[in-house]
Amino acid sequence: MSERTEGYASAVVAIAQAEDALDRVTEELSAVGRAAAGNEELRRVLSDRTVPASRRIGIVEDLLASQASPVTLNVVAMLVGAGRGGDIDAVAEEALTQAAATRGGAVAEVRAAVALTEHQIAQVAEALTRASGRNVTVHVVVDPEIIGGLTAQIGDTVFDGSVRTRLDKMKERLS
Repeated sequence: MSERTEGYASAVVAIAQAEDALDRVTEELSAVGRAAAGNEELRRVLSDRTVPASRRIGIVEDLLASQASPVTLNVVAMLVGAGRGGDIDAVAEEALTQAAATRGGAVAEVRAAVALTEHQIAQVAEALTRASGRNVTVHVVVDPEIIGGLTAQIGDTVFDGSVRTRLDKMKERLS
């Protein structure tokens, strides 16, 4: 993680805290980061300094106006305007980590084959909090390759309850 990314993430956290919208902004920014990371054309346009900043910001406003809070929209516009459009995913990830640290906790990236309900997310957070001894904020990423079950990563620790891993282990034993 670069110092610049950490600096932008710190600014995002400070802005979101000042607006009393830390959870919402970090979650929305994370969703925008994943969308940009998963769409090569979008990432290219948002990070292309030959495209005028006003046009890049206009694209962000068009994409997010009805879906994200005004604070998130302004944060993303700030990043894009500063030429950091290609780094939104990294800034979002670091902002999630910093936000969790302000609460004395940690962020778990949970990968599941399908979207989880709020109740399921709460159950996963509770189980990971017990397992890690830290207050865990769950960040869900839908990953169809998981097939079923889920994986969770907190820092360097990985909890793997995925069907894919179980199938791979079974395949190993049968070989």
